Amino acid sequence: MLYIVTRTLAQGRRAGLASMAGVALGNLGNALGAAIGLAALFAISSLAFTIVKYAGAAYLVYLGIRALRKREDVEVQPFATADWRRIFRDGFVVALLNPKTAIFFAAFLPQFMSPSGSAIGQSLTLGATFVAIAAMTDCTYALLAGAVAPWLRRNRGSGAMGRYLTACSFVGLGLFTAVTGSRTAK
Repeated sequence: MLYIVTRTLAQGRRAGLASMAGVALGNLGNALGAAIGLAALFAISSLAFTIVKYAGAAYLVYLGIRALRKREDVEVQPFATADWRRIFRDGFVVALLNPKTAIFFAAFLPQFMSPSGSAIGQSLTLGATFVAIAAMTDCTYALLAGAVAPWLRRNRGSGAMGRYLTACSFVGLGLFTAVTGSRTAK
């Protein structure tokens, strides 16, 4: 959610919605991974969890540094097709490289599954339902942040402040991801 709001405030509503779509697809990938047992691998393999966790954290820090290095004030401008793809891809990678999401799906979804039904079918259905609901709430956050963004841009110095806020948010999320959820070797 913070990623989507930050992206929206920094680059506009359309960028926030593109990020939301990428995050939703990445979360759907995690739901699919949980359905086929990737989450079980993360639950038993400290090394696999750690590799994906640090890759995701490093990517968030990279996005923050990239935002900080932009010298111009952030203004909403039309994006070319390649930029929309990049924004979508960034959201996708951030969500997909979050092993906690896959573990969440593996831990949470079985509570609502019937032992008599197809485990993979139920898991995919429940995961897709969760992702759809999360996408709706993320869309709401992007739209609200998009409504606030013009007010922020009218205030003097908000472009630089927005750039620093974006950078700090991404770097902070990356560092938080890196230091939380530590696992002991099994």
